[in-house]
Amino acid sequence: MSASPNLLERVGRATARGIAEIGFGASLLGESLFWMVLGRARRQPVRLPAIFDQAMEIGIRALPIVTVLAGTIGVMLAIQGIYSLRPFGAESRVTTGIALSVVREFAPLITGILVAGRSGSALAARLGTMHINQEVDALRVMGINPVRFLVVPALLAMLVMVPALTLWADFVALLGAGLYVSGELSMSLAVYAERCLESLKLNDLTHGLSKSAIFAVLITLVGVVNGASVSGGAEGVGRVTTRSVVHAISAIVVTDMIFVFAVTR
Repeated sequence: MSASPNLLERVGRATARGIAEIGFGASLLGESLFWMVLGRARRQPVRLPAIFDQAMEIGIRALPIVTVLAGTIGVMLAIQGIYSLRPFGAESRVTTGIALSVVREFAPLITGILVAGRSGSALAARLGTMHINQEVDALRVMGINPVRFLVVPALLAMLVMVPALTLWADFVALLGAGLYVSGELSMSLAVYAERCLESLKLNDLTHGLSKSAIFAVLITLVGVVNGASVSGGAEGVGRVTTRSVVHAISAIVVTDMIFVFAVTR
């Protein structure tokens, strides 16, 4: 009998912590938007060098891994698409499925997961280390708002670089699929590109880019919230880093499902 109340208590505490973290993330987003819009008017503008440094780390240095995985995903889609359509003699229609799948789903999803694992975890670890070393408190003592100084540059860089990486992933995945299709079906790349463009509309591109922008916000907020909740020294930093990756990827997948359900019905 005592196990049930203990279980309910643990569930209640976990639920309360989750709601508190969501509220903290919402307040961080609101404060970040405040500093983006009114920071210069209050003579505390967001630092451009910090934004460029974050953009370099989030975007440029992630290009190799995004390129490799996007190309691999494109080839895998081409292989599975041809295999699925061959019994119906419709292999030539594989281009439609590849184009829509890459632009609307796989490119933003894979890019978001990669950035969450690479840059979101690094953000959580950096902020967690700063909290343990009381560097965040030192910023407050010096009159520097930590959200403006630490969070806004990362958020702006994410909002720019994640959609940009998604566009690059679109191109690489479609190119990788096109190389395989041209070899397997004796279809020229020009014909493949023409059929892809016929299958795609502007709405398909904006669908994928809109999701990537949402993923960028989620990755930043999850990393900051987990970094701010660190405790227990170096072991705590490792714990919140892992937690940040798990939470960010989970948030991305669930948000993707909700977005698709709301937009494509």
